[in-house]
Amino acid sequence: MKKLGLLFMMMLAFTACNDDEKEQAVKEVKEEKPVPVKKEYGFILDDYEVLKDTIESGDSFGFIMNENGVDHGKVFEISEKVKDTFNPARITAGKKYMILRAKDSARTPQYFIYENDKINYTVVSLGDSIYAETRKRPVTVKRREVSGVIVSSLSEAIQDQGLSNLLVYELSNIYQWSIDFFRLQKGDQFKMVYHEKYIEDTIFAGIEKVDAAVFKHSEKPFYAFRYNVDSLTNKPSFYDEEAKALQSFFLKAPLNYSRISSRYTKRRFHPVQKRWKAHLGTDYAAPYNTPIVSTANGTVIASGYTSGNGNYVKVRHNSKYTTQYLHMTKRAVRNGQLVKQGDVIGYVGSTGLATGPHVCYRFWVNGKQVDPYRQNLPSAEKIKDELKDEYFAYIQPLKAELEEIEYKSI
Repeated sequence: MKKLGLLFMMMLAFTACNDDEKEQAVKEVKEEKPVPVKKEYGFILDDYEVLKDTIESGDSFGFIMNENGVDHGKVFEISEKVKDTFNPARITAGKKYMILRAKDSARTPQYFIYENDKINYTVVSLGDSIYAETRKRPVTVKRREVSGVIVSSLSEAIQDQGLSNLLVYELSNIYQWSIDFFRLQKGDQFKMVYHEKYIEDTIFAGIEKVDAAVFKHSEKPFYAFRYNVDSLTNKPSFYDEEAKALQSFFLKAPLNYSRISSRYTKRRFHPVQKRWKAHLGTDYAAPYNTPIVSTANGTVIASGYTSGNGNYVKVRHNSKYTTQYLHMTKRAVRNGQLVKQGDVIGYVGSTGLATGPHVCYRFWVNGKQVDPYRQNLPSAEKIKDELKDEYFAYIQPLKAELEEIEYKSI
């Protein structure tokens, strides 16, 4: 009987241990994390066979479709039905695309997804229901503050902090009427409050907007505040701390952020003609095909070619001011065309009497060629008096925020 009792106790203990092990196993199963669902462009990728690639030079929509088992007749049908939303003839080399194929023996293509840019993409349904629609990736906007100091260039000051070069263009665009970016000095400082765009909270997708900035150039602070005074166009501009518009009648230069290689002078040794003569323009050296813009609104009064000027464009802005742009590789406007400040009118080249790629920028006041850097040029209007109180109240916290940011020093 004692042996039977002992055996019974051992069986109970084994059963209890077994139950504990089962309970532990169940617990461990419950604690396993679920496998994350992989989604992209709004599709669950595990539901398809996925092909990712990039458009190469010479590729066409038809070629890509044929390579993936879609016959010519079907390609034509797709192209005709979706051309109002997605033009297959305009796919661009370097753009990414993805094809989702059915997980069947035929691996039938179901969708073609084309990246228009980092944010926008187009989905083309290739099945029985053919359609195309443009969608957006989820974008978040993050507000940032930044401070920098010029050692050798604005680009280097931005890159040293691991920031996007897009900030270079933001600053040069904001201050293009008030600061000569070809004459920045070592020790110049800047501060900004701006917004960055991110795809799915991690992938940088560009600058959303700049709220406020201050650029201390030659020890003088230049403030800039983004503000909208035109409710009709809903297009904001930048104004300073006194409600003066930063925009001027003329841009400082006809191209964005390059360098002056030769200034206006009454005596210069010509590099091609090998003799001393007047140089009645300002040369801006830049790479071939850099866009050249009109420095003010006006009408194109000449767009042509001469042996000395090469390809050139001349713009009359009003009865007092005229500008000319020489040595273009090609012109982008015709005679008589209306242009606005900042419109591209041609591209940097070395046509005519030129030794390298640059644009010679010439400036007339009342029919006389002058040095634009020595002119007291007109500026845009201030904010109207009745709107100033509202403007000053708006910029007060932004200016205080700028003051709280410490300037970087060399």
